[in-house]
Amino acid sequence: MDVNRTETTETAETTGVTIESVRATPTVSGFFFDDQRAIKAGATQEGFDYRGDPVTSGFRRIREAGEALSVELELSTGAVATGDCCAVQYSGAGGRDPLFRAEEYRPTVEGPVAGALSGRDAGEFLANATLLEELTDGEGEQLHTAIRYGVSQALLDAAALATGTTMTDVLADAYDVEPATEPIPVFGQSGDERRANAEKMLLKGVPVLPHGLFNSVEKVGEQGEQLVEYVAWLSERASRFDGYEPRFHVDVYGILGEVFGPPYDRDEVVDYFASLQEAARPYPLQVEGPMDEGSREAQIRAMATLRGGLREANVAVDIVADEWCNTFDDVQAFVDAEAADVVQVKTPDLGGIHRSAEAVLACRGTETRAYLGGTCNETDVSARACAHVALATRAAQVLAKPGMGFDEGFMVVTNEMRRTLARRGRATGEGETEVVADD
Repeated sequence: MDVNRTETTETAETTGVTIESVRATPTVSGFFFDDQRAIKAGATQEGFDYRGDPVTSGFRRIREAGEALSVELELSTGAVATGDCCAVQYSGAGGRDPLFRAEEYRPTVEGPVAGALSGRDAGEFLANATLLEELTDGEGEQLHTAIRYGVSQALLDAAALATGTTMTDVLADAYDVEPATEPIPVFGQSGDERRANAEKMLLKGVPVLPHGLFNSVEKVGEQGEQLVEYVAWLSERASRFDGYEPRFHVDVYGILGEVFGPPYDRDEVVDYFASLQEAARPYPLQVEGPMDEGSREAQIRAMATLRGGLREANVAVDIVADEWCNTFDDVQAFVDAEAADVVQVKTPDLGGIHRSAEAVLACRGTETRAYLGGTCNETDVSARACAHVALATRAAQVLAKPGMGFDEGFMVVTNEMRRTLARRGRATGEGETEVVADD
């Protein structure tokens, strides 16, 4: 399905509710900014911090406290719509925009962005979000993805407030799609506490788990043996819960590419994936970012080659695109090349939140499933907005975020979906239950 901005059904009808002012406040995000290149190069972890010098431009340390910029749109009704500008943990890597400094970008939001949006009809979400995408900074460059991401969340919230509906309905109406009637499967991420947090996920029956944060050879093992052992441990633990049928999903940040090459012996890599499949039995397994080839074209070639080899050998392990799959065009390129079983729609990297919706919809009718992801370094506000994108577009799975503690992010995303479905059910007269008082 080819989804473009023009292929929508949003009407030109006005709500009479206008955007009166735009304010921005520097805030904190749910995790940290990490210099991925420095970590991959062997930076020593010392407690929670890393020792050594940063490599990626813009970083002062290898690990820095995450920042966000909260945006408030005051509407003519007096209501206030909110969104949070935030960027991924590994900013500046894999073709992404540079590190996001809230104070540095605040004047852009309260200046040019506010000037462009003030007075516009709050109900015209797509028109407003498209205008935002087309704005440029003082040097003629498109606005930082974090700005477009956060302001568009506020625009989506504003449209829901102006029309008296949910953000899910705003998106579903705009793209003429039927939203989900059940919660989208949530994907939990463990951080480095990959065993303790996986145990929490198992106890809570999380549909997809555990991410694992396998971002170094030390964690994966010199021959990949520690990842195999971990997956086997996870399978054994999951088998203790009757009726529980999770999907395993581990992110290896391109490290397997370092373990097995380059150059790669395809048969050796396929045999390794077969060992992962055996370790995961009887549960399905997805491996995210098996290699990082340094460019989109090279990444697509390598992923497509690996996927073809796995199919020929009947190895039922799905591969997930992450590195070099950042923008809408990137997602489309991976889908067109059939280079992945799943693509991560990394929400802050696509800019406007509507572009994430479009990226998910672009996977419809293809062999590629859409995972609405993002980063641990988001906020509760951006995570709730993404829950609506997941419901509206029926994504295959949605990331539990923000943070790396698991419980909080799982709660934020799960509860937002459940509340929204309950509200939509009440509005349509569906799903209502009789309340019986205790004797």
